[in-house]
Amino acid sequence: MQAMMKAMRPLTLLAATFLGAGAAFAQTAAEVIGKPIPGATGFQPAATDISQATFALDDLLLYIIIAISVFVAALLLWIIVFHNAKMNPTPKTFTHNTPIEIAWTLIPILILVFIGANSLPVLFKQQEIPEGDVVIKVTGYQWYWGYEYVNEEFGFESFMIGQGLPEEEAKAEVEAAGYTPDLWKLATDTVVVVPTGKKVVMQVTGADVIHSWTIPAFGVKQDAVPGRLAELWFTVEPGMEGIYFGQCSELCGKDHAYMPITVQAVTEAEYEEWLAGAKEEYAGIPRTLTVASAE
Repeated sequence: MQAMMKAMRPLTLLAATFLGAGAAFAQTAAEVIGKPIPGATGFQPAATDISQATFALDDLLLYIIIAISVFVAALLLWIIVFHNAKMNPTPKTFTHNTPIEIAWTLIPILILVFIGANSLPVLFKQQEIPEGDVVIKVTGYQWYWGYEYVNEEFGFESFMIGQGLPEEEAKAEVEAAGYTPDLWKLATDTVVVVPTGKKVVMQVTGADVIHSWTIPAFGVKQDAVPGRLAELWFTVEPGMEGIYFGQCSELCGKDHAYMPITVQAVTEAEYEEWLAGAKEEYAGIPRTLTVASAE
């Protein structure tokens, strides 16, 4: 089955090119927002409220760590300069300092309580799964992803563009699909399309070994464990329409590095347009037609 799907991949690309309603719909016109940048050290743009909260918490922890590190380094420097054998030839003889011992016990406790008070709301936000406006089941395979729009009863597979081809040929396929060559190993032949401003719930599982579905710009990551159905959720902020990339983040075999994830966030109107075409292309539930009764 996997070999047959790979063989049909060029046909899928061709069909997506000519059928505007296909899963590759609007790839060429969409702005790429969430992608890795060579040499960059920060996060990708925060596209969801979850990633905004998570990145803000990371910044807060970084500031606390810097402050503690600077304080400890200053204490060490002070001891080196003012409490060496030359400056203090006669050592002090005391063994206890009650105020200092109380301080170095209480201050770390207060710091940890402060960190916990700011961490738990973010954790609960991630783990408390709301009722989804859009529910998508994602299944990890060796080595590609399968997606099922649960409420619409259609699905498709997603392969890396140019998988198994020499680099130049693969990059040519990537360009033919509307991406720039630097997105080789990131772009997929079909994309997961989601509407902005809506709660999207991803049901994650694995078909063979453990995989992991993640989109860094969304601040989400979930292991895909065979036999288990885990969930994550996100809401892409309105105004953040574009393409977002991720990759399998759990070592799953020899082609682990070649199962990327592509998500396209669109406006609600664009999503409804895509959904109508996708239902026809992937044999989902047809749209209900309103027929006027004859009088």
